[in-house]
Amino acid sequence: MCLTEETAETLYALGAGDLVVGISGFTVRPPEARKKPKVSTLLDANIERILALQPDVVLAWSDLQANICAELIRQGVEVVCFNQRTVEGILSMILRLGALVGRAAQARAYVRSLREGLHRAMQRGQQRRRRPRVYFEEWDNPLITGIGWISELIRLCGAEDIFSEFSAYPDARRRIIAEPAEVVRRAPDIILVSWCGKRFKPERLHSRPGWETIPAVWSGHVYELPSEVILQPGPAALTDGVQLLLQIFDRWEAQSSA
Repeated sequence: MCLTEETAETLYALGAGDLVVGISGFTVRPPEARKKPKVSTLLDANIERILALQPDVVLAWSDLQANICAELIRQGVEVVCFNQRTVEGILSMILRLGALVGRAAQARAYVRSLREGLHRAMQRGQQRRRRPRVYFEEWDNPLITGIGWISELIRLCGAEDIFSEFSAYPDARRRIIAEPAEVVRRAPDIILVSWCGKRFKPERLHSRPGWETIPAVWSGHVYELPSEVILQPGPAALTDGVQLLLQIFDRWEAQSSA
């Protein structure tokens, strides 16, 4: 039973998709996982439906699902709650999950391939003549900037996270930007937006006082990233997420050098 997308995606990648008996309603990767019963959101779960499916183990993520985990444990269900917030944490989760379901060798091979992809991305990033300054926005009211793995991937792909000092905080509360004018002051070249579970509305960003002076805004380098490929602490961020970042940074570099 997978209460978040990244464990479901990992199990399918390891050839163990048949073990998944239920998923989060936010799961979109891989597409075939959508055929499984949907039992949860990020913050809520249908406990009765989970119990009816009789899972051997429920896989959860972080303190955000602590209450769900506690209730399942009280009901006698075995729960494994991962808490990865960094690139290395994601890779470690894959290895541990693989071992848990008897796919340790496949997990090791998968992690090797992911590391190889990350190394290639890092090499591309290191070749940049100019490193764009990037602001990542996870939420709009209040403004919340990116968590650990997002900041790491921005740097790995050859850019600078302008709020990197916030990325070490695992909780969103401590990643709140109290004063939106601080974004204006730091003048990012690129703005990346992925509002968790909510579609980006450009007019909201453009109407913020003073934001029209930000280089990313007046030059048109504001991009929405699908939450399923950047906000999930799993394989998607390390593959499709990285490729999106590279493409965006390449586009900015080409235009800024023209």
